[in-house]
Amino acid sequence: MSRRLCLVTGATGYVGGRLALELEERDERVRCLARRPEYLQPRMSEGTEVVRGNVLDPDSLKGAMAGVDAAYYLIHSMGSAGDFEAEDRRAALNFAAAAREAGVRRIVYLGGLGREPGLSRHLRSRQEVGRILRESGVPTIELRASIVIGSGSLSFEMVRALVQKLPVMITPRWVSQPAQPLAIEDLVAYLVSAADVDLSESVVVEIGGADRVSYMDIMEEYARQRGLRRFLIRVPVLSPRLSSLWLGLVTPVYARVGRELIDSIRNTTTVEDDSARRLFPDMRPRGIREAIARALLNEDREFAMTRWSDALSSGAAPREWGGAVFGSRIVDSRSVRVPRPPHEAFTPVRRIGGDTGWYYGNWLWRLRGFLDLLVGGVGVRRGRRDPANLVPGDALDFWRVEAIEPDTLLRLAAEMKVPGRAWLQFEVEPDGTGSVLRQTAIFDPLGLFGLVYWYGLYPLHRLVFAGMLRGIVAAMGEGPVQRVAGE
Repeated sequence: MSRRLCLVTGATGYVGGRLALELEERDERVRCLARRPEYLQPRMSEGTEVVRGNVLDPDSLKGAMAGVDAAYYLIHSMGSAGDFEAEDRRAALNFAAAAREAGVRRIVYLGGLGREPGLSRHLRSRQEVGRILRESGVPTIELRASIVIGSGSLSFEMVRALVQKLPVMITPRWVSQPAQPLAIEDLVAYLVSAADVDLSESVVVEIGGADRVSYMDIMEEYARQRGLRRFLIRVPVLSPRLSSLWLGLVTPVYARVGRELIDSIRNTTTVEDDSARRLFPDMRPRGIREAIARALLNEDREFAMTRWSDALSSGAAPREWGGAVFGSRIVDSRSVRVPRPPHEAFTPVRRIGGDTGWYYGNWLWRLRGFLDLLVGGVGVRRGRRDPANLVPGDALDFWRVEAIEPDTLLRLAAEMKVPGRAWLQFEVEPDGTGSVLRQTAIFDPLGLFGLVYWYGLYPLHRLVFAGMLRGIVAAMGEGPVQRVAGE
């Protein structure tokens, strides 16, 4: 029996990207539609086909739809500078017509919860798209969801930025509006299963997590899990425009997108029928506490697996001052090329700390250790177990070896007292006849004080870390280094 072919639109987005990877894991045949395939292809497996196309260009959809069994529609135009409702309508009509002509067996669409009257423009448009697809003649299952909670989701990033940066929040009435947040893992599971639901006609299915909560509840739960005390003061009036501008200042949300998002938050987005239980009897959605806990855990796992040399080179150019931001973490990285093979370049790295010292400003490191002792920390007296070799779990002054790969990687987790979590990472990569040595400082600030700590000490950190990298190179016998990339 031949495997089903699934077409995924929006695979460069948050939900679509995770759905495509899950379908790959389940050994489905996957085809992704992308305006710029060259950006998406490196993120997919070799067996996944990435085709060029645009839902606003009907001709580009014909080839993409050929032979497709299930087509996932995960596109919306909320970030468009023009009339996003008109664009959404035109794109849905094009997609519906192409799916019908190609004989697609099933359309799966992700829409938004909410009921008339008084729907926001965003939710009204999402539900209009669902109606267009359901009327296409192709059996369509429209999944209507509320807030999505997961590392990197728009709502989660907004909550994180507000809670991390604002000890006291003046909140409008919309933060108390009932919603039913859904963990990203549960949403992806619904989407995958939707292709197998037995349908005699197109249907709307409302899906949500186990808890009915508000944005205020979500912010309070996030603060609890991060160990932050936050005070929320409600005010009777704060317009969507003012709220969106405020979000643009303190969160990663663009003001234009933020306004539409807030308009949607003002609608109650809870599940009002039980069709999901009947059609997906095996689904047991998570509650908000577990959803947030998993988002933080997954973020840590993704962070630990990241090679920052890849992340920094593939992303936007890092800021010259303060480092680049990845999620809640601030990353400050610098590198230098040395005419030494990796095993020689890595030797001074694995000898760092203890009697060897830190290659620059050792008196500053001792002072930092003394201050750490004064506030109940571990200080620098622990030294290291072995002068030449390290294994995961070793104490190293006031650091702990979190990971080490011979001649390639050393990652240290800070155990000194800091308002957050900190890591120091060294990577060595072969480069022709020599090597590239990269040093990366990573900080996950805890609240506003954590941000003040990082940016207040950043000039000193910049001086010390750049000097350390020069000292490591000098310890190889290469003499003084004139320039370190990333300074």
